[in-house]
Amino acid sequence: MEDLTRLIISHERIENIKNNNLELTNEETHYINKVMRIKNGKEIFIVNGEGSLWKSIKVKNDCLKISQLKKPYFFQKKEIYLLGIAVVLPKSGFDDILRMCTEIGIDFIQPLFSERQVNKNLNFSRKYSRWNSIINEAVEQSERLWKPSILNGMDIIQWLKSRDNQERISISITRENTCYELNQWLIKQNEFVNKKGGIFWNVIGPEGGWSSNEIDFFNKNNNTFVKLSDTILRTSTASIHASSILNQWRIDLKLRN
Repeated sequence: MEDLTRLIISHERIENIKNNNLELTNEETHYINKVMRIKNGKEIFIVNGEGSLWKSIKVKNDCLKISQLKKPYFFQKKEIYLLGIAVVLPKSGFDDILRMCTEIGIDFIQPLFSERQVNKNLNFSRKYSRWNSIINEAVEQSERLWKPSILNGMDIIQWLKSRDNQERISISITRENTCYELNQWLIKQNEFVNKKGGIFWNVIGPEGGWSSNEIDFFNKNNNTFVKLSDTILRTSTASIHASSILNQWRIDLKLRN
């Protein structure tokens, strides 16, 4: 596929395009003119974050013309086996988690709260706007066609209670030598995979560790503990490492099937 600049545009905006002309926002206009320096008449890819990619031509500084709007240039089916990272929000580094997990191929990012969380006073209305911008940039940079979903923040225990039987969950823990490594746990999940798919999660706790109340809840509900490393990782490092392991497992699974 050609090496063209990509711009992510929501599916809703694409559906409302008239005469194949996409009017750009001020931010998008700045990006293609000042950052990417795309001249009139040059091609650019448009992606909707839901598998479709179109070719467009810059006709004005603030307008792109999409060719064959009703028939995308390329379409990629959604993965059957979806990957999720659930992360207790750290004091810093969550932007890096969003960016790198998106580039690696994670499908769901779940912010969590826990008893030992350091950063509890967050203005989520402002945070989500910024977080979505970071994810959009990472989608464009990594040339993904499916944008990962960032979900509403939840308490770890309430989140676990809300899961359904199509979701398989592992909880990362440190200083525990009797549990599976994450890649070993994933290999065991091969027994449960089927054509219906499902979501496979790894949960990353706070840097202070899970509280005794949380550990008790995990044990009572038979949640599976996994180990990510022989060393103690920061939340951001653990999230990226777990994402890579999850993605490699899915690649291997698709090759076998």
